[in-house]
Amino acid sequence: MREVFEEWRPVVDREIERLLPRTIDEEYLSEFFGSARYEYDSNGIQRALSDPVWNLLDRGGKRWRAIVFLLLVEGFGEDPNEYLQYACIPEILHNGTIIVDDVEDEADMRRGEPALHHISGKDVALNAGNAMYFFPLKILTHNPADLSAERRLSAYEMLMHELNRTHLGQGMDIYWHNKQTIDITEAEYLEMCACKTGCLGRIVARLAAIVTGQDDATEQTVGEFAELMSVAFQIGDDILDIETSDEDGGAFGKAAGNDIREGKKTLMVIHAANNASPQQVARMEEILWAEENTTEEIEAVVDLLYETGSVDYAREKARQLSNDARACLQQLDLDPDIVDQLAAFTRFVIDRNV
Repeated sequence: MREVFEEWRPVVDREIERLLPRTIDEEYLSEFFGSARYEYDSNGIQRALSDPVWNLLDRGGKRWRAIVFLLLVEGFGEDPNEYLQYACIPEILHNGTIIVDDVEDEADMRRGEPALHHISGKDVALNAGNAMYFFPLKILTHNPADLSAERRLSAYEMLMHELNRTHLGQGMDIYWHNKQTIDITEAEYLEMCACKTGCLGRIVARLAAIVTGQDDATEQTVGEFAELMSVAFQIGDDILDIETSDEDGGAFGKAAGNDIREGKKTLMVIHAANNASPQQVARMEEILWAEENTTEEIEAVVDLLYETGSVDYAREKARQLSNDARACLQQLDLDPDIVDQLAAFTRFVIDRNV
């Protein structure tokens, strides 16, 4: 896995920098967005868009979504270097969702530093995040790899469908962590994940299938593979959030126990609510609903999640989903070496040290 990341991550970063340069000038704006009707303020766009975006991108991230796209393209028998700009689409979208999510969740930290809205302000952060939702559409307009009109339309329609479902998932998640009670079913939680996180994964896989001209059945199968892997990733991320101590820097630079502070209803919380005593559930709801939590309160919820077997339950669910994702790969006509590398990603999303 490390070798794959080391090979492709710098390539992806260089391509993103070509699409969104660190230094914005009139020539770039005119070429990528069209000539100004009056006059662009390139310095203002630099400060409000490029600087905050690169502030986040430079903090890290493995770029695994872009790399999965490139592996799939190679698995379909095409040269991944010809499709590098398309590989950037899910990565740009993912980082845009991070910026907006952090504002909506009032998050403090992201990748080991203050969340972007604490540095640039909510207005700049929201505008930059929203711009990253629309920016990929310009890539389709510029048409790298000279796709046919039919393929470009298919890619556009797919993006619109999946991005709309992404916001359904985010809407459910926001509504739930703004509720005091825990009355969500496991099926509802998994559907939220399938929308919020799974749709970004589906974009990765379906886009690779579309730009390389695969049939509908193949597109559907790789989409299912990526969705299952992404939901496993979300559950794994929830587990990491409570397993990583503050001394370790939190889960991937986020404050440890951040989901509890934000009142999020994770699979572990839902399972615990169904297996703890009424008094324990009431106390957990009280802590999740509170404006602020003490370290002792965070630890009380974490202890309950372990006592009820909820952490082990969530870990097993993530493993099942990961296994199901690997089963999808066996239905595809891909090079065995590529299948092995993609299978490794289904394990990475649960154990990030793989």
